[in-house]
Amino acid sequence: MDRELSEGGLSGPDRGLFAELVFGVLRRQGTLDYILSEFLKQPLGKLEPQVLILLRLGLYQLVYLDRIPHSAAVNETVNLAKQGVPRASGLVNAVLRNYLRRKDAVIFPDPLAAPAASLAARHSHPLWLAQQWLDQLGPVEAEGLAEASSSPPPLTLRVNTLRTNRQELLQRLADSGIEAAPCSFSPLGIRVAGRHNIPGLPGFREGLFAVQDEASQIAGFLLDARPGERVLDACAAPGGKATLLAQLMENRGELIATDISRSKLPLIRESAERLGMTIITPRAADLRHEEVLPAGSFDRILLDAPCSGLGVIRRNPEAKWRLSPDDLVRLSTTQKVLLEQVATLLKPGGALVYSTCSTAVEENEAVVRDFLSRRDDYVLENLQDAFPEYAQLLSPEGMFRAWPHRHGMDGFFAARLRKRER
Repeated sequence: MDRELSEGGLSGPDRGLFAELVFGVLRRQGTLDYILSEFLKQPLGKLEPQVLILLRLGLYQLVYLDRIPHSAAVNETVNLAKQGVPRASGLVNAVLRNYLRRKDAVIFPDPLAAPAASLAARHSHPLWLAQQWLDQLGPVEAEGLAEASSSPPPLTLRVNTLRTNRQELLQRLADSGIEAAPCSFSPLGIRVAGRHNIPGLPGFREGLFAVQDEASQIAGFLLDARPGERVLDACAAPGGKATLLAQLMENRGELIATDISRSKLPLIRESAERLGMTIITPRAADLRHEEVLPAGSFDRILLDAPCSGLGVIRRNPEAKWRLSPDDLVRLSTTQKVLLEQVATLLKPGGALVYSTCSTAVEENEAVVRDFLSRRDDYVLENLQDAFPEYAQLLSPEGMFRAWPHRHGMDGFFAARLRKRER
C-alpha cells in the first residue's frame, strides 16, 4: 500500500479512496464476513482468496460508503472480477445485488443472548477479543471501545518546542486552510482534521512537528526526563518517544535509543535529524539477552515494550485478525524478561516507565505486579501525586490508562517504577 501511494499514479481523491477501501475493509472485515456468510452457500474459507477480497471490497462500499452509488460499486467490483477471476464474476454480481435486495433481513446476534458474538459481528473484532473487553469493561464500555477501535483514528501532531510553539504551528496550519485544534491533555499536541499527506503539511520539512498520538506523548511525559540526564529509550524505533524525550531534555544530556532491529535504526536517526536533536544515539541491542549496557548507568529509562498493539488496532487493523490469546501469553513472557533486564540498568533513585499500546491486563498491570512481587528494590509510584492534571487518565493505583472510547486517543498503558536508594 505504501509503495502504491508513493510510486503509483494515484492522486487527489483517488488516493483517499484507495486508503479508505484498504483500511476500511480491514477494519470492518469481521462484519463484512458475517454479512457475506448470510448470502453464500459455501463457507467463506472455501472461496478463492481473490474472490473473497473482491466480495469484501464491494460489500464495504455498499454498507459503509454513502458517497459511492450502489450501482457503481457493484459494477466496478464485477469488472475487477472479470479482469482477475472471470469465472467468479457472476457470483460476485449475484451476492452483491442480493445484499441490496435483502439487506434489511440481515440479523446480527442478540446482544443479550450472545453478547460477545454480537459485539464481534457488529463491530468487526475477533470473538476472543470481544469477550476479553466484555470481561474487562462490562457491556456498555465494551460497546464503546469496540466501535472506537473499528473507526478511523485521529491525526495527532507533537509540536517541536526546540523550533516553535503550539500557537505558532496552529497558525501556520490555519493559514494553509487546515483545520486543527489543541489536544485536551498533551500541552504539545495538535489534532488535525481530515486526511493529509504528512510530508506535505506546513512545517514538516523544517522539523516543526512529529506525528505522535496524544497517549504516546503522555507516556513520554510521565518519565519526566530532565536536561543533563542520561536516559535510555529501550525498544525505541521508529523514534517518536526518543525525540520527545530529547525535546523535554532541551537537547541536553545523553539519550541512548536501542532497538533489537538494526534495520530500524535509520528511522530514529532520520527523525532526530529532521527535528534537530543531537543527543540521541541509536544502538542495536537485544536487551533480553545481551549485557551491552553497564548496570546502574541511567538516570531514567523508558521501556515501551513490544506488545499485541490491541490499543492501536484502528491504526493497524490487520493485526487483530492474526492475533490470538496465545500471543498475549507469549508477549507477556517477553515483557517480563525485558522489564527485569532493563531494571538492572537504572541508578538507585532513578525512574523507569513501563508502557505498552495494549488494552490487555496480561500485558500491563499483570506484568508490573509480577515484577514488583520479585523486586523489593523497586516501588510503584502513584502518578496522581506527580501529574494531577492527568487524573482522569489514571487508575486508582496511579497507573496511566488511555482508552479510545473515553479519551479519543489510542489505547495505552504506563506505570512508573522508582528504584530505591541504597
